[in-house]
Amino acid sequence: MTCAGEEEIFKQALLKPGPPESFALQVVQEAIKPQKQTKLAQDENQLLENILRKLLQELVSCAVQSGEQIMQYGQSIDDEEAIQSQIPRLLDIVLYLCEKEHVEGGMIFQLLEDLTEMSTMRNCKDIFAYIESKQDILGKQELFARGKLVMLRTCNQLLRRLSKANDVVFCGRILMFLAHFFPLSERSAVNIKGVFNTSNETKYEKDAPEGISIDFNFYKTFWSLQEHFCNPASLSLAPTKWQKFTSNLMVVLNTFEAQPLSDEEGTINNLEEEAATFSIKYLTSSKLMGLELKDPSFRRHILVQCLILFDYLKAPGKNDKDLPSDRWGIYPLLRLVYLNSLQNNEGLGCGGGEILELAHSMEVVILLVEERLKNKMKEEIKSCEERVKKLLEMTPPKGKEFLDNIEHILEREKNWVWWKRDGCPPFERQPVEKKAVQDGAKKRRPRWRLGNKELSQLWKWADQNPNALKDAQRVRTPVVSEYWKPLAEDMDISAGIEAEYHHKNNRVYCWKGLRFSARQDLDGFSRFTEHGIEGVVPPELLSSDVRSKYQAKPSDRSKRAKKDETKGALQQAEENQIATPASEIDGEGTRVDLESSAAPMDTDVTVATPPPDENQKQSSDTDVGQEAGQSEADAEAEAGIIDGGGETDAEVDLDAVG
Repeated sequence: MTCAGEEEIFKQALLKPGPPESFALQVVQEAIKPQKQTKLAQDENQLLENILRKLLQELVSCAVQSGEQIMQYGQSIDDEEAIQSQIPRLLDIVLYLCEKEHVEGGMIFQLLEDLTEMSTMRNCKDIFAYIESKQDILGKQELFARGKLVMLRTCNQLLRRLSKANDVVFCGRILMFLAHFFPLSERSAVNIKGVFNTSNETKYEKDAPEGISIDFNFYKTFWSLQEHFCNPASLSLAPTKWQKFTSNLMVVLNTFEAQPLSDEEGTINNLEEEAATFSIKYLTSSKLMGLELKDPSFRRHILVQCLILFDYLKAPGKNDKDLPSDRWGIYPLLRLVYLNSLQNNEGLGCGGGEILELAHSMEVVILLVEERLKNKMKEEIKSCEERVKKLLEMTPPKGKEFLDNIEHILEREKNWVWWKRDGCPPFERQPVEKKAVQDGAKKRRPRWRLGNKELSQLWKWADQNPNALKDAQRVRTPVVSEYWKPLAEDMDISAGIEAEYHHKNNRVYCWKGLRFSARQDLDGFSRFTEHGIEGVVPPELLSSDVRSKYQAKPSDRSKRAKKDETKGALQQAEENQIATPASEIDGEGTRVDLESSAAPMDTDVTVATPPPDENQKQSSDTDVGQEAGQSEADAEAEAGIIDGGGETDAEVDLDAVG
């Protein structure tokens, strides 16, 4: 099949209805007959690209001959639906094939470049509108890697053809597209060397016209600042230029300070209306100088230029980039000495070694002078910057707010400058691979300032930790009744709180509560041994039915303790009776008296004991009380026996004496 026949197949495909995915691959297979059904080889891609570029050229030629716009050629409206124009239809088909990787990914970018080169600037606006509409697809990784350089070349060619004064909006659209299309870390979109646009000259009047009402010397001084603004690097290389710039700037700042703007002048000059008719450059006619000085936006424009210049001069360079590099042009004498050292050792009437030594000493002196000039330059920049910021703050309307925004932008710009000077490293960070620890290798424990991580973090939380520790508001000991309220609510049966959610399960809560009770409620703290943590809760916080369970009652342990004390007292009394001499004389009488004295006590205890029928009717609480009363009665009876034994011994002794 001839090349013309293949073009005819694509021309017929442009007239087919429906989306490109329904017929695009079939058209390529019919025209090229590739070896593989879904992907073309390298020579097949080249053949298809030549066919498409030739077809595109024919369509553009037909559109020009018909007098129609290129992106609207072949468009028609039928009764049912509108038919898309032929060139956008062709671009959609190729874009689909590139996106699905049926053809080489850079083919669509090559067609777009050819189309812009064959079109006028009026048609290029429509072509670029199509590029903007397909930005998301063109920016995909499989297409971007193939055609990013072609797209950059296409946009740069458009920018060269456009007028920077008349096509400002179109230039801005192209720059915004490049900013979105290329990633932020793309080096091709960055001015690595920091080259300034020195061709942007500001032309102004050199000779004073007749009938001028302003100071023409001030006019020339004012507009001469633009020569330094367009090339700030020249100020750091030549000290004389810096001195001239500072002297001219002082004149301008003094004039601004002597003629401050009022709030009324700031209101009359509406900056929002000016934004709609913004111009890329101000007019430099001497007749307009008086009006421009009263314009707040004009003053802000000049003052912001000063801040940008100061910010550039203050930025430190990487290694020695901030030092003057053209010492031979700045110091002609050093250049003369160095050149003579390379000649026949006869230029200055001294030997070559002496000349080199002299050149080296002059190099050292010049470095010292440069360092001193740099320090002086920094001081002058600082003083001028303060005056400029003060004037911006005084310029209405909303001077303070405007200054804050400018300072924020300049601060962000520093990060951009440092990133460029570091070689534009990528922003994406690769994931850190965890290295396998060798068997037997010990991990080095991190060292903390205060022993562990938690204490070190606590120490850094406050700027002045010693003062924070002494603050009276830092520690607030709660009242016991307030602290135990959550536990009291848990103990209330009517609340219906499940046992697993009770505060008594929280060990920290219980530990803190015991510390508070030990300091504020010692009586409640003593109940912990009998009733546990729930017994520490103050009774006034509990309901009546719950409070009765935790009343102060003698426990089994206290009963056993009292019985042990009673038994010990009885044993001691018996030992005393045995040790007494009188007991050996009247042992039988004493024994009779003891039995007689013990009998009434036993009888009393027996009478005091209630009958068994009544014991069965009483509750368990009454039984506990009776057991307590019985133990007390037993103790009193045993004590009575001891006392009775003493009286009997005394009576026996008296009878024996008698």
